[in-house]
Amino acid sequence: MPTDNKIALMNYRLEQSENCLRAAHRDLNAQAYKDAANRSYYCIFHAMRAVLACDEFDSKKHSGVISAFRQRYIKTGIFPAEFSDIIQSSFNNRGKSDYSDFFVISKDDTAEQIENAAIFVDKVKSYIETLIAEEGN
Repeated sequence: MPTDNKIALMNYRLEQSENCLRAAHRDLNAQAYKDAANRSYYCIFHAMRAVLACDEFDSKKHSGVISAFRQRYIKTGIFPAEFSDIIQSSFNNRGKSDYSDFFVISKDDTAEQIENAAIFVDKVKSYIETLIAEEGN
């Protein structure tokens, strides 16, 4: 069960996630698809860190956060298995968008990634709200 400090950290990270999602939508509308892919990945990344805060887990590496989230929350069935694909795809697109000079991500692929990020953060938000509600009981 989360303590007050864990709840504050989960909520802070969830807020970061939601801010990134808003930025991704803004960048998509501005036709800045690489930026939108980056922001939608970070939406997912911060959402994973929000959940992992309950376990008092964090990592300096993205791969550590991803691995821990998959092990603790996807493989155990708390979150659906397709979330693993969403994480991997967004991670790959973010890496290519940030580091490959000639990578071009389409509007449709970017929009799909943002939609997946929105689904991801909604499920995480519901999960966190449930944890907090259970703490109150």
